[in-house]
Amino acid sequence: MILSIFSRKKKKESEAVDRSSWVIFRRLMMVYIKPYAGSFILSMIFMALSSATTGGLAKSIEPVINGLGKTQTHAYVWGVGALITAIFFIRGTTNYLHGVILNRIGQKIITQIQQQLSAHLLKADLAYFHKNPSGTLMMRLLSDAYLMRQAVSDCLTNAFKGGATLLILIGIMFYQDWRLALVSFIIFPISATLIVYLGKHMRRYARKSQEEMGRFASLLSQIFLGIRHVKAYGMEDSEQERVKASTQIIYRLSVKSFRASALTGPIAEVLSGFAIMAVIVYGHWKVAEGALTTGALFSFITAFILAYEPLKKTARVNAMLQAGLAAAQRIFDVLDTPPQINDKEGAKALSVLDYSIALENLSFTYEDGTKALDCVTLTVPHGQMVAIVGASGAGKSTIINLIPRFYDIQSGRLTIGGQDIRDVTMESLRQNMAIVSQEPSLFDNSIHANIAYGRPSASRLEVQEAARHAFADQFIEKLPQGYDSIVGENGIKLSGGQRQRIAIARAMLRNAPILLLDEATSALDNESERAVQKALKSLQKGRTTLIVAHRLSTIVDADLIVVLEDGRVAESGRHAQLLALNGTYARLYEQDRAQKTLNEK
Repeated sequence: MILSIFSRKKKKESEAVDRSSWVIFRRLMMVYIKPYAGSFILSMIFMALSSATTGGLAKSIEPVINGLGKTQTHAYVWGVGALITAIFFIRGTTNYLHGVILNRIGQKIITQIQQQLSAHLLKADLAYFHKNPSGTLMMRLLSDAYLMRQAVSDCLTNAFKGGATLLILIGIMFYQDWRLALVSFIIFPISATLIVYLGKHMRRYARKSQEEMGRFASLLSQIFLGIRHVKAYGMEDSEQERVKASTQIIYRLSVKSFRASALTGPIAEVLSGFAIMAVIVYGHWKVAEGALTTGALFSFITAFILAYEPLKKTARVNAMLQAGLAAAQRIFDVLDTPPQINDKEGAKALSVLDYSIALENLSFTYEDGTKALDCVTLTVPHGQMVAIVGASGAGKSTIINLIPRFYDIQSGRLTIGGQDIRDVTMESLRQNMAIVSQEPSLFDNSIHANIAYGRPSASRLEVQEAARHAFADQFIEKLPQGYDSIVGENGIKLSGGQRQRIAIARAMLRNAPILLLDEATSALDNESERAVQKALKSLQKGRTTLIVAHRLSTIVDADLIVVLEDGRVAESGRHAQLLALNGTYARLYEQDRAQKTLNEK
């Protein structure tokens, strides 16, 4: 009746879960325990000694009880007392030693998992991060890594130590009276069956709970990063409702998981009560017949009571193990997802005399089915500036993302200096590029570190020179700590224009032969825009520059302007030529001029 609160699974599904659990557990042992086999075996020896002392404690009760009321020599009394003291000393020492060793192994495992995950994620494709929210990925690195460590170290500790203690105590019980042991032994297989049954439910709830925790972390990340907009649009109550809904789901799953875990305790208590009653009744009869001494009966009962604690721990171990296996499955899902964009076998470093960029019949469709580019052919000659304009969704930013291989080409070719970018190493490809996007990413570090991000070896003077050319030095020097000022998460302590100028200074310091500017001046006011445009014009000399422009006034001097419509090239030419066509570009340019006039008013 009690177990009816849990839904039953089909037999095939249960067998699949069991096989999956064994595969995951075996992988955990081979990857994370095997490297520390020596230390782990040493800890197991200490655990075995600790378990033996528990059995010795149960056995030592017999001479104490049998000696009550009898005249004993001082040597006998001191001997029994010294024995018990030695047992407790050995037990405490071995518990400390195996605890220290396993804690060190556990911490190493967490470190290893986090390093593996972070290294794997840093190599993952950009599309992977678009599909997996940052909060979910952070849960893998933090919560799941901790739960996985529990499954590997803590569970093995309690399982081995508890199992060894149980075996020793059961051995003592059978040694004292095998019939009495059989009477009490009925509790163990029943408890084990219940633990296995409930464990399946605990794992399912743990998996769902961690998944929801990931969604919750992602939700909080979105809210906090967009807190300005939340407040500006008065959406505090709405966001609180989303938080409330997510936490309610976590609450319900946690309650269900705890019910399954806590249910093992009362069941074990009830079964133990019946077993102890049977032991007392049967034992009293055996003592009355003279077939069993009082000391032996007390020793048996002590062993049974001491066995109850590791039995309860076994139930808790199973709960931790199921949660850990569910976490391990999620971590392995990440680790087993290989990057789709890799260096091809035999890829060479990009080595060209000129850095012209050529797109030949290039087509690209996103995973959701959105067609971004359709047979686009475009050439950016070495040392020239080509601008791409068009309505939102025309495919402008997709081209910017394809050049450094953030996404891979599906149809057509993209070459630099005649070399297909799929034939060169990504490291050499990206080393020759500097990118400034419309949403500059700044790290919670100093301004100096953010400007030098693409070139960490740059000197202080070089960083300041780049900031000066980006017209960022004036506002930086006014800050209390100057170049050592911390910008906050994603540059929250700076204005949009200030963030953009730091990003431009970073690109200037990179000093790469190819510049990719994706709405690079979109967040600047008119005065800052004019200043940065002068800096960009100086920076572009001798470099191949591809600009995605929103403000068309910034690209009137471009060597070539390409107009995209629905992923296709609709128009191309210089500014004056496109105006003379009186087509899409002319319409966009007039709209831009009207908007600029309105802003100036």
